[in-house]
Amino acid sequence: MKVLLHSCCAPCSVYCVESLRKEGIEPVAYWFNPNIHPFMEYKMRRDTMVEYSQMVDLELIVNENYGLREFCKSVVTDLENRCQKYCYPVRMEETAKYAKENGYDAFCTTLFVSPYQNHEAIKVVCEEMAEKYGVKFLYRDFRLGFREGQNKAKELGLYRQKYCGCVFSEEERYLQK
Repeated sequence: MKVLLHSCCAPCSVYCVESLRKEGIEPVAYWFNPNIHPFMEYKMRRDTMVEYSQMVDLELIVNENYGLREFCKSVVTDLENRCQKYCYPVRMEETAKYAKENGYDAFCTTLFVSPYQNHEAIKVVCEEMAEKYGVKFLYRDFRLGFREGQNKAKELGLYRQKYCGCVFSEEERYLQK
């Protein structure tokens, strides 16, 4: 099965890639994350994803779209629901669209590894995009391997970010302390 794996970052990709490979699935990673800000954070995460893909011989497609202006326009009126209304849909739509246009059998996302994400909301968006684009959504609950993947990412010396991605998640992280 030819699977396109949306990758939010290298550390979250580690367990997902290993898990899929154990199933006999060789995923192709797809970097599309216009929700990550500021630019140097975006660049660091992208570059770390490139580094990781080379380390583990993982094919990686980079959709280079920093997307700050579109992100701001899209979330400014409802910051509390930005993940469900913008971040999940924009990334999963682009992933499903790319998968369909490029002959993939299915798509999945590394967002399913994080215990900090709204798992059910992501699943609903993926199902909607699968139907919209006529490509299978490969569902996997990778959360069981979150810590294992993070530990392996640390062992590999991969950059591990301290917040989800957007400037508002960074703000939330530091205001909670």
